[in-house]
Amino acid sequence: MINIRIICVGKIKEPYLRKGIGYYQKKLFTKANVEIIEVDDEKTPDRASTKEEMQIRQIEGQRIIKHILPESHVFALCIDGKQFSTNKFRRKLQLISANCQNLIFIIGGSLGLSSEVLKKADSKISFSAMTFPHQMMRMILLEQLNQSM
Repeated sequence: MINIRIICVGKIKEPYLRKGIGYYQKKLFTKANVEIIEVDDEKTPDRASTKEEMQIRQIEGQRIIKHILPESHVFALCIDGKQFSTNKFRRKLQLISANCQNLIFIIGGSLGLSSEVLKKADSKISFSAMTFPHQMMRMILLEQLNQSM
């Protein structure tokens, strides 16, 4: 069975999102071992400078990197990643999982991912040209994994 680790920045506070994430996570358990790891997010000051934003991404990135397992295929969810249809995403996962049993998906915080995290990624994917709240991306990712496994 495939092992899926989803590393996320921040905690889900909204009950409706927790419920939706739980629903899709439970469905996925029949197809894969799923683990969701939440790392703490950093508070972003109002009108943060570019330097402050970079420092925040680096701190969050260090927290993420601690949870990346060796011999895993790492997917970074980012706006400049490649977009897939559900069928193409399914085929990509099938190809990767034929040679690798450990898949890691990384969802950054509101400022995105650090360059250090992006360097660790084997694949960069984007679910849309639109921007979605990073908390909602967990549910969208789990739903797509259910469609693709």
